[in-house]
Amino acid sequence: MASNTILFLSPPTVTRHHTPLHTTTTTLRRTPHFTSYSFSTRSSSSSSLRSENGWPTSTLFATPPDSDADRAKLIDVLQDWKTEKYKDILKSGTVEPRPGVLRLMDEAKASERFQGLDCFLAGDDVKEKKPDPSIYITASKILGVSEKACLVVEDSVIGLQAATKAGMSCVITYTSSTAEQDFTDAIAKFPDLSDVRLKDLEEVLQNAVTA
Repeated sequence: MASNTILFLSPPTVTRHHTPLHTTTTTLRRTPHFTSYSFSTRSSSSSSLRSENGWPTSTLFATPPDSDADRAKLIDVLQDWKTEKYKDILKSGTVEPRPGVLRLMDEAKASERFQGLDCFLAGDDVKEKKPDPSIYITASKILGVSEKACLVVEDSVIGLQAATKAGMSCVITYTSSTAEQDFTDAIAKFPDLSDVRLKDLEEVLQNAVTA
C-alpha cells in the first residue's frame, strides 16, 4: 500500500456472542447488578409505565429511572460495563481473532503488531462514539495524513457511517449479525479477510479515489 495510505482496522476483530447484561462475574467500576426486567403491556401506575418501557431495576435505582437524566446515567453505566467486559474478554486470550485480521495487520505494518503501529486509538480516546467520525478524524490528524489517503475496514453500518462522515473510503468485512445491514456506501464488502491481501485493498482504494 502506498506510503501515504493509512489502514484503519476497526474493532471488534473477534467473533463472540453478546454477554447477557445480568451476568456480572467480574468486579468493575460502577458495575450494576440487575434484579429484574419487566415488559408489561398493562399500565395502571407510574411504576408499570416505567416497566412497560423495559428499563431494568438495578442497584443504581430502587425503581426504574423516571427522568431523562437518570435514564442517561443508567445508559452510561451500561456502556461502561460493556466496554470493560469486552476489554476483559480481549485480554483473556480465549477468543480467536476473525479470519485474516492479524495477517493483514502484519502485512500493513511488518513489525510487532500493536507496538509497531504509529497510532492506536480506542473508543475511550474520543468524546463522541460512532457513527460520529471523531475517532477517524483524530487518527488522521495525529498521523498527518489526508482523509482521502485513509482506508477504513469496518464490520457494521455504524462504523461505515463514521468512516464516510470522516471523508474516508471504507471496506466492510461483515459478521453474522451485521450481514444484512445496508453497506451501499462501502467501496467493497467481504465476509472475512481470509483471502484479502494488502495489494487487493490498495487496488480497491485506488479505484475509489480515481473514480
